[in-house]
Amino acid sequence: MKLMLVGTRVVAVAAAGVLLAGCGGSASKDKKAGPDPKPSGSAKQGGPATGGEKTGASGKPGAKESTLPGALPSAYDFTPDPARVPKTAAQARKLTRNAALGESDWTAGMVRHTPYESGGSWPVLPESCVWTRSALPSGVLDSFTRRLDVPATGGKGRVQGAVTVTVHRTEAGADEEIKDTVQESFRCPQQELGGGQRLSGLMSLRFDQKDVRNADASLFEAGKYTGPESGGIQDYVWSKSRIGPVTTAVSVKGAKGYTNTDLLRIAAEGGAKVLYRVELELK
Repeated sequence: MKLMLVGTRVVAVAAAGVLLAGCGGSASKDKKAGPDPKPSGSAKQGGPATGGEKTGASGKPGAKESTLPGALPSAYDFTPDPARVPKTAAQARKLTRNAALGESDWTAGMVRHTPYESGGSWPVLPESCVWTRSALPSGVLDSFTRRLDVPATGGKGRVQGAVTVTVHRTEAGADEEIKDTVQESFRCPQQELGGGQRLSGLMSLRFDQKDVRNADASLFEAGKYTGPESGGIQDYVWSKSRIGPVTTAVSVKGAKGYTNTDLLRIAAEGGAKVLYRVELELK
Protein backbone atom coordinates (compact mmCIF):
# COMPACT_ATOMS: atom_id res chain seq x y z
CA MET A 1 0.00 0.00 0.00
CA LYS A 2 1.40 3.37 -0.98
CA LEU A 3 0.75 6.38 1.18
CA MET A 4 0.48 9.59 -0.82
CA LEU A 5 1.96 11.86 1.83
CA VAL A 6 3.79 15.09 1.09
CA GLY A 7 5.39 17.92 3.05
CA THR A 8 7.29 18.21 6.28
CA ARG A 9 4.52 16.53 8.29
CA VAL A 10 5.34 13.27 6.51
CA VAL A 11 8.81 13.40 7.99
CA ALA A 12 7.32 13.99 11.43
CA VAL A 13 4.91 11.06 11.07
CA ALA A 14 7.68 8.77 9.86
CA ALA A 15 10.06 9.80 12.62
CA ALA A 16 7.37 9.32 15.25
CA GLY A 17 6.59 5.94 13.76
CA VAL A 18 10.19 4.81 14.09
CA LEU A 19 10.12 5.75 17.77
CA LEU A 20 6.92 3.79 18.42
CA ALA A 21 7.74 0.78 16.26
CA GLY A 22 11.23 0.44 17.65
CA CYS A 23 10.25 0.74 21.32
CA GLY A 24 11.35 -2.32 23.30
CA GLY A 25 8.88 -3.16 26.02
CA SER A 26 7.34 -6.48 25.14
CA ALA A 27 9.61 -8.98 23.45
CA SER A 28 12.80 -7.34 24.65
CA LYS A 29 12.02 -7.47 28.37
CA ASP A 30 13.16 -10.14 30.77
CA LYS A 31 10.10 -12.33 31.12
CA LYS A 32 10.76 -12.67 34.83
CA ALA A 33 10.76 -9.41 35.47
CA GLY A 34 -15.69 10.79 26.82
CA PRO A 35 -15.56 8.52 23.71
CA ASP A 36 -12.10 7.58 22.60
CA PRO A 37 -10.75 8.00 19.08
CA LYS A 38 -10.78 4.79 17.12
CA PRO A 39 -9.89 2.30 19.83
CA SER A 40 -10.45 -0.56 17.42
CA GLY A 41 -11.67 0.42 13.96
CA SER A 42 -14.60 0.80 11.60
CA ALA A 43 -17.78 -1.21 11.35
CA LYS A 44 -16.56 -3.84 8.92
CA GLN A 45 -13.47 -4.69 10.93
CA GLY A 46 -13.40 -7.92 12.84
CA GLY A 47 -16.18 -9.48 10.78
CA PRO A 48 -17.15 -13.14 10.81
CA ALA A 49 -14.34 -15.66 10.52
CA THR A 50 -13.75 -17.22 7.13
CA GLY A 51 -13.68 -20.97 6.80
CA GLY A 52 -10.28 -22.55 7.21
CA GLU A 53 -8.59 -19.62 8.96
CA LYS A 54 -6.34 -20.49 11.85
CA THR A 55 -5.88 -18.36 14.92
CA GLY A 56 -2.30 -17.65 15.95
CA ALA A 57 0.77 -15.85 14.72
CA SER A 58 2.42 -17.27 11.63
CA GLY A 59 4.58 -16.39 8.67
CA LYS A 60 7.04 -14.31 10.69
CA PRO A 61 10.70 -14.11 9.71
CA GLY A 62 13.19 -15.88 11.95
CA ALA A 63 14.64 -13.62 14.61
CA LYS A 64 18.35 -13.07 15.09
CA GLU A 65 19.34 -11.96 18.55
CA SER A 66 21.71 -9.03 18.86
CA THR A 67 24.81 -9.38 21.01
CA LEU A 68 24.26 -5.87 22.43
CA PRO A 69 22.87 -5.81 25.98
CA GLY A 70 19.15 -5.01 26.00
CA ALA A 71 18.93 -4.89 22.20
CA LEU A 72 15.78 -5.96 20.37
CA PRO A 73 15.78 -9.04 18.11
CA SER A 74 16.09 -8.31 14.41
CA ALA A 75 12.58 -9.74 13.83
CA TYR A 76 9.52 -10.45 15.94
CA ASP A 77 9.28 -14.16 16.70
CA PHE A 78 6.61 -14.59 19.38
CA THR A 79 3.93 -17.20 18.65
CA PRO A 80 0.87 -17.43 20.91
CA ASP A 81 0.20 -20.74 22.65
CA PRO A 82 -2.97 -22.04 20.92
CA ALA A 83 -4.28 -23.21 24.29
CA ARG A 84 -4.04 -19.63 25.62
CA VAL A 85 -5.80 -17.93 22.70
CA PRO A 86 -9.37 -17.00 23.76
CA LYS A 87 -12.11 -19.04 22.14
CA THR A 88 -15.07 -17.58 24.02
CA ALA A 89 -16.25 -14.12 25.01
CA ALA A 90 -15.61 -14.89 28.67
CA GLN A 91 -12.01 -15.87 27.96
CA ALA A 92 -11.56 -12.75 25.85
CA ARG A 93 -12.90 -10.49 28.60
CA LYS A 94 -10.39 -11.97 31.03
CA LEU A 95 -7.53 -11.25 28.62
CA THR A 96 -8.57 -7.70 27.78
CA ARG A 97 -8.92 -6.69 31.41
CA ASN A 98 -5.64 -8.31 32.44
CA ALA A 99 -3.75 -6.70 29.55
CA ALA A 100 -5.23 -3.18 29.67
CA LEU A 101 -3.11 -0.72 31.67
CA GLY A 102 -4.24 0.76 34.98
CA GLU A 103 -3.04 4.00 36.58
CA SER A 104 -0.02 2.32 38.19
CA ASP A 105 0.97 0.50 34.98
CA TRP A 106 1.54 3.16 32.33
CA THR A 107 3.69 6.09 33.37
CA ALA A 108 4.32 7.76 36.73
CA GLY A 109 1.63 10.11 38.02
CA MET A 110 -1.24 9.04 35.76
CA VAL A 111 -4.75 9.06 37.21
CA ARG A 112 -8.11 7.67 36.15
CA HIS A 113 -10.11 9.61 33.62
CA THR A 114 -13.88 9.93 33.99
CA PRO A 115 -15.26 7.67 32.61
CA TYR A 116 -12.46 5.21 33.35
CA GLU A 117 -13.54 1.95 31.70
CA SER A 118 -15.82 0.92 28.84
CA GLY A 119 -16.29 -2.28 26.89
CA GLY A 120 -18.59 -4.52 24.94
CA SER A 121 -19.22 -2.10 22.04
CA TRP A 122 -17.59 -1.22 18.74
CA PRO A 123 -16.58 2.16 17.23
CA VAL A 124 -18.02 2.97 13.82
CA LEU A 125 -16.86 5.77 11.49
CA PRO A 126 -19.62 6.44 8.91
CA GLU A 127 -19.35 8.69 5.88
CA SER A 128 -20.21 11.67 8.09
CA CYS A 129 -16.81 11.18 9.84
CA VAL A 130 -18.59 11.44 13.21
CA TRP A 131 -17.75 8.48 15.45
CA THR A 132 -20.60 6.37 16.83
CA ARG A 133 -20.72 3.01 18.60
CA SER A 134 -22.52 -0.25 17.85
CA ALA A 135 -22.67 -3.81 19.14
CA LEU A 136 -19.54 -5.94 18.75
CA PRO A 137 -19.26 -7.52 15.28
CA SER A 138 -19.60 -11.31 15.19
CA GLY A 139 -15.87 -11.65 14.54
CA VAL A 140 -14.90 -9.81 17.74
CA LEU A 141 -15.01 -11.59 21.11
CA ASP A 142 -14.36 -8.52 23.25
CA SER A 143 -13.04 -4.95 23.17
CA PHE A 144 -12.16 -3.05 26.35
CA THR A 145 -10.85 0.48 26.99
CA ARG A 146 -9.25 2.19 29.96
CA ARG A 147 -8.64 5.95 30.05
CA LEU A 148 -5.80 7.50 32.02
CA ASP A 149 -4.63 11.11 32.28
CA VAL A 150 -1.49 12.97 33.24
CA PRO A 151 -2.94 15.61 35.61
CA ALA A 152 -2.54 19.33 35.02
CA THR A 153 0.35 20.66 37.11
CA GLY A 154 3.09 23.28 37.02
CA GLY A 155 1.35 25.37 34.41
CA LYS A 156 0.83 22.38 32.09
CA GLY A 157 -2.54 21.09 30.96
CA ARG A 158 -4.13 17.68 31.41
CA VAL A 159 -2.94 15.03 28.92
CA GLN A 160 -5.58 12.41 28.09
CA GLY A 161 -4.54 8.85 27.31
CA ALA A 162 -6.48 5.72 26.44
CA VAL A 163 -5.57 2.09 25.86
CA THR A 164 -7.82 -0.45 24.16
CA VAL A 165 -7.38 -4.21 23.88
CA THR A 166 -9.50 -6.16 21.38
CA VAL A 167 -9.71 -9.93 20.86
CA HIS A 168 -10.81 -11.19 17.44
CA ARG A 169 -11.93 -14.71 16.65
CA THR A 170 -9.16 -15.03 14.07
CA GLU A 171 -5.79 -13.54 13.29
CA ALA A 172 -7.13 -12.59 9.85
CA GLY A 173 -9.89 -10.54 11.47
CA ALA A 174 -7.38 -8.69 13.63
CA ASP A 175 -5.19 -7.94 10.64
CA GLU A 176 -8.19 -6.61 8.73
CA GLU A 177 -8.75 -4.16 11.57
CA ILE A 178 -5.19 -2.88 11.13
CA LYS A 179 -5.64 -2.48 7.37
CA ASP A 180 -8.98 -0.69 7.67
CA THR A 181 -7.66 1.73 10.28
CA VAL A 182 -5.02 3.12 7.90
CA GLN A 183 -7.71 3.87 5.33
CA GLU A 184 -9.89 5.74 7.83
CA SER A 185 -7.50 8.68 8.12
CA PHE A 186 -7.51 9.05 4.32
CA ARG A 187 -11.29 8.80 4.14
CA CYS A 188 -11.80 11.12 7.12
CA PRO A 189 -8.79 13.34 7.88
CA GLN A 190 -11.16 15.41 10.04
CA GLN A 191 -13.12 13.42 12.64
CA GLU A 192 -15.67 14.25 15.34
CA LEU A 193 -15.33 12.22 18.54
CA GLY A 194 -18.40 13.57 20.33
CA GLY A 195 -18.66 15.91 23.27
CA GLY A 196 -17.07 18.74 21.31
CA GLN A 197 -13.88 16.76 20.62
CA ARG A 198 -12.37 16.98 17.15
CA LEU A 199 -9.37 15.53 15.32
CA SER A 200 -7.94 17.18 12.22
CA GLY A 201 -5.07 16.78 9.75
CA LEU A 202 -4.85 13.04 10.41
CA MET A 203 -2.17 10.96 8.71
CA SER A 204 -1.63 7.21 9.18
CA LEU A 205 1.33 5.01 8.37
CA ARG A 206 1.50 1.22 8.55
CA PHE A 207 5.02 -0.02 9.17
CA ASP A 208 6.86 -2.56 7.07
CA GLN A 209 6.99 -5.76 9.13
CA LYS A 210 10.78 -5.77 9.07
CA ASP A 211 10.71 -2.52 11.08
CA VAL A 212 8.39 -3.85 13.81
CA ARG A 213 10.17 -5.54 16.71
CA ASN A 214 7.44 -6.08 19.32
CA ALA A 215 4.32 -7.11 17.39
CA ASP A 216 3.08 -8.89 14.28
CA ALA A 217 1.90 -5.57 12.80
CA SER A 218 1.84 -1.91 13.83
CA LEU A 219 0.65 1.46 12.56
CA PHE A 220 0.96 5.05 13.72
CA GLU A 221 -1.30 8.06 13.33
CA ALA A 222 -0.77 11.75 14.09
CA GLY A 223 -2.84 14.89 13.84
CA LYS A 224 -4.31 17.72 15.89
CA TYR A 225 -6.85 17.63 18.70
CA THR A 226 -9.27 20.20 20.09
CA GLY A 227 -11.89 19.78 22.77
CA PRO A 228 -13.33 21.14 25.99
CA GLU A 229 -10.57 22.47 28.23
CA SER A 230 -7.90 21.51 25.65
CA GLY A 231 -6.50 25.05 25.78
CA GLY A 232 -6.57 25.36 22.00
CA ILE A 233 -5.22 23.13 19.24
CA GLN A 234 -2.98 20.37 20.59
CA ASP A 235 -0.96 17.52 19.11
CA TYR A 236 -2.51 14.07 18.98
CA VAL A 237 -0.74 10.71 18.53
CA TRP A 238 -2.15 7.22 18.25
CA SER A 239 -0.75 3.76 17.61
CA LYS A 240 -2.25 0.35 16.99
CA SER A 241 -0.54 -3.06 17.00
CA ARG A 242 -1.43 -6.72 16.61
CA ILE A 243 -0.18 -9.90 18.25
CA GLY A 244 -1.98 -12.93 16.80
CA PRO A 245 -5.74 -12.28 17.04
CA VAL A 246 -5.32 -9.49 19.63
CA THR A 247 -5.02 -5.79 18.79
CA THR A 248 -3.93 -2.99 21.09
CA ALA A 249 -4.44 0.73 20.61
CA VAL A 250 -2.96 3.67 22.53
CA SER A 251 -4.06 7.28 22.04
CA VAL A 252 -2.62 10.42 23.64
CA LYS A 253 -4.29 13.84 23.39
CA GLY A 254 -1.92 16.72 24.05
CA ALA A 255 -2.25 19.69 26.36
CA LYS A 256 -0.66 23.05 27.06
CA GLY A 257 3.05 22.75 27.87
CA TYR A 258 3.59 19.39 26.15
CA THR A 259 5.56 18.92 22.94
CA ASN A 260 4.86 16.30 20.32
CA THR A 261 7.98 14.47 21.52
CA ASP A 262 6.54 14.34 25.05
CA LEU A 263 3.36 12.74 23.72
CA LEU A 264 5.33 10.24 21.63
CA ARG A 265 7.24 9.11 24.70
CA ILE A 266 4.02 8.60 26.64
CA ALA A 267 2.44 6.69 23.72
CA ALA A 268 5.54 4.55 23.13
CA GLU A 269 5.74 3.59 26.79
CA GLY A 270 2.07 2.66 26.96
CA GLY A 271 2.18 0.79 23.67
CA ALA A 272 5.18 -1.31 24.67
CA LYS A 273 3.75 -2.17 28.07
CA VAL A 274 0.34 -3.26 26.82
CA LEU A 275 1.96 -5.45 24.15
CA TYR A 276 4.11 -7.08 26.81
CA ARG A 277 1.01 -7.81 28.89
CA VAL A 278 -0.73 -9.33 25.86
CA GLU A 279 2.25 -11.62 25.37
CA LEU A 280 2.04 -12.74 29.01
CA GLU A 281 -1.62 -13.61 28.47
CA LEU A 282 -0.85 -15.63 25.32
CA LYS A 283 2.39 -17.41 26.22
